[in-house]
Amino acid sequence: MAASSGAKAGRWRGAVAFAFIAVNTVVWCLPVYLLAALRLLLAGQLRTACGSVMFRAVDGWVAGVRWMAWTLRMVRVETLIDNPPQHPQLGTDAWYLVVCNHQSWADILVLTFALNGRIPQFKFFTKRQLVWVPFIGVALWLLGFPMVRRYSRERLRANPSLRERDRETTRKACEGFRERPTSVLSFLEGTRFTPAKRLALDSPYQTLLKPRVGGFATVLEQLGEQIAAVVDVTIVYPGGAYSGNAPGFWDFLCGRCPSVELCARALPPPVPGDDIEEWVAEVWRQKDAQLQAARRPGAAAGY
Repeated sequence: MAASSGAKAGRWRGAVAFAFIAVNTVVWCLPVYLLAALRLLLAGQLRTACGSVMFRAVDGWVAGVRWMAWTLRMVRVETLIDNPPQHPQLGTDAWYLVVCNHQSWADILVLTFALNGRIPQFKFFTKRQLVWVPFIGVALWLLGFPMVRRYSRERLRANPSLRERDRETTRKACEGFRERPTSVLSFLEGTRFTPAKRLALDSPYQTLLKPRVGGFATVLEQLGEQIAAVVDVTIVYPGGAYSGNAPGFWDFLCGRCPSVELCARALPPPVPGDDIEEWVAEVWRQKDAQLQAARRPGAAAGY
């Protein structure tokens, strides 16, 4: 009986959380639409100022969702910022390239809860199909989130020129990123981790898929010295995706993931002449070891 009552309460919590996110999204998307239309009529500093106000709407959306999560006691994100003095220091007035393991649709909320206010707003690569999602899809496009196509490996092998389309999308997005401090978020695995995908893609890592470095390299190339640091983030869910237990988005909203550990560290970005694939591979080896260590009972996340 108690278990049934708890499950029912969780479903109610999930329904309330989903409804709140939907209403909160509509409320903050409308000013984005209006300001985007106004921005078309402006030029120079007025156009830039209008764009800045648009991004304040994103802050409003984030504040609303964080308030909801706190009110519903949905999740506790335990955040560890591991930043030795010799590493770049984090702040909201610089540009960062953020890389993170990807296990759940809840990853974006976890990242936002943990790092909002510590670094600038996130801009992340989204699937082009998301533009058709009501309200939020068009808002992401208007706010300059790069929308890329996802091609299968077979299709890319048959037509390698398709890779250039997403590179061009990334290059154009980076032109907008230069306007204000930005945290460019990239899930280098390209898709959510599952044990089945790891086997199918023959990943050399136990808890991660092999990273794709094309977009990462393009952002570094385009933003150059504006990138103050690469922020390496590792999200550890109870059980973890490596065992198939990372929470789905609905589970997350229902409070079935009461705590999450997030570890972040700022690394000096690769410099011209570095082997970017090897640089990323070393970061991934360290992340894989960290996630494997987190499997052990009583283990704490950390580098």
